[in-house]
Amino acid sequence: MSERQLHREQHSMSMMYGTYADILFVLFPFLVIGMQRLWDGRLYEMLMHADLSIAAAILAGLAIGKFVLGLVTNRDLGRYKERIVFFIALTLFVVLGPAIILILSIMSGAEVPGFVAFVQPTLLIIAISLYSTAVGISNILTREEDHELYATSDDDHADGYASANRVGHAPLDLPRNTGTDSW
Repeated sequence: MSERQLHREQHSMSMMYGTYADILFVLFPFLVIGMQRLWDGRLYEMLMHADLSIAAAILAGLAIGKFVLGLVTNRDLGRYKERIVFFIALTLFVVLGPAIILILSIMSGAEVPGFVAFVQPTLLIIAISLYSTAVGISNILTREEDHELYATSDDDHADGYASANRVGHAPLDLPRNTGTDSW
């Protein structure tokens, strides 16, 4: 396996772990609520409260943010712009809209119909899937732009790393103070 393939695989694994860490951090408070309801013997009530819809709405909002990040990061998407906009619309239509409607309906105080116990976990699973997809798409688009920016040229080192006189900086790579700056 080449150095570049190994770097890509490590980057993909890091992004996967980061994605699932985000999901776990969003779901953690709802896990605590669920454990408290289990302790009280009222776990089924969690399916009839707005908790899972709130979690689904949070993840849907994060997914939309990642899709938009992918759109604004790489402006040369061509035909893929419509696909990303489709995923944004899908997230709004399939997850965020129904989750907000369920939250408002459940919080209104009216009797909650039984189908809500099935719909809320389904929305949460779809939201997790869409968030994972959004992170993947955003990662691909960001990585493609990074490859274009830091592509090696003929005068680069033989080990594949770009020379020190490259134009840009990697994300979150702050330029070093060379001491030549005068204020």
